[in-house]
Amino acid sequence: MRNRYFLYFSYKGTAYHGWQIQPNGLSVQEVLTKALSTILRTEIELTGAGRTDTGVHAQLMVAHFDVLSELLAGIDVVQKLNSLLPKDIAVSKIAQVKNEAHARFDAISRRYEYHLIFSKNVFKNELAAKLHGNLDFEMMNLAAATLKEYYDFTSFSKLHTDVKTNHCQINEAVWSTCNDEWIFSIQADRFLRNMVRAVVGTLLEVGRHRMSLEQFRKVIEAQDRCLAGTSVPAHGLYLVDIQYPENIFI
Repeated sequence: MRNRYFLYFSYKGTAYHGWQIQPNGLSVQEVLTKALSTILRTEIELTGAGRTDTGVHAQLMVAHFDVLSELLAGIDVVQKLNSLLPKDIAVSKIAQVKNEAHARFDAISRRYEYHLIFSKNVFKNELAAKLHGNLDFEMMNLAAATLKEYYDFTSFSKLHTDVKTNHCQINEAVWSTCNDEWIFSIQADRFLRNMVRAVVGTLLEVGRHRMSLEQFRKVIEAQDRCLAGTSVPAHGLYLVDIQYPENIFI
């Protein structure tokens, strides 16, 4: 009998063309699928909870796969995967779920972080975006808080995507500091393509006093990507959490 499992893992996205398999570049999905298929000695298909772009990192990503239950018997799949995977991908656990559970469609919330640094740091060149100049931290937080008042984020979406709606419910959007980093945290039920990077880029315009709070609101309300700020670099972005309802687990 085939059963469904959720695979929990993390990756540093620097060397990959995002999560999803690409025709002309190495992806995290390709590497994980090959490793899992090798260990279980059968062709495995992995379906991710979403997609991350080239260079984006994940502290927590989830994907589901189906496999005959006897193929997992007596095998420490997590340990075997980690021994086979490259050093920039790590599996943390595998959990059995109901056979109709879906890593993407059953997710009830996702959380991203964007990391900024303001001075040269040789250990964070690939893990945070470096900025010059001063930013108004308080104004950026005031602007971020207004995101929770809206639901249509067309202004922050990549153009010509195949989604049915640009509506998202944002539950949290806040800037914080940790040592020498500024971190933007945002949680929502779903995100649009390029949304977080476009939001951060527009918040930076507020922080530079090039855009007022009222203008920030007008950008959202206009539902026009051309009015929003430039998307920030991918290497500062992290997918950090995905939540699911308890009733899908066995």
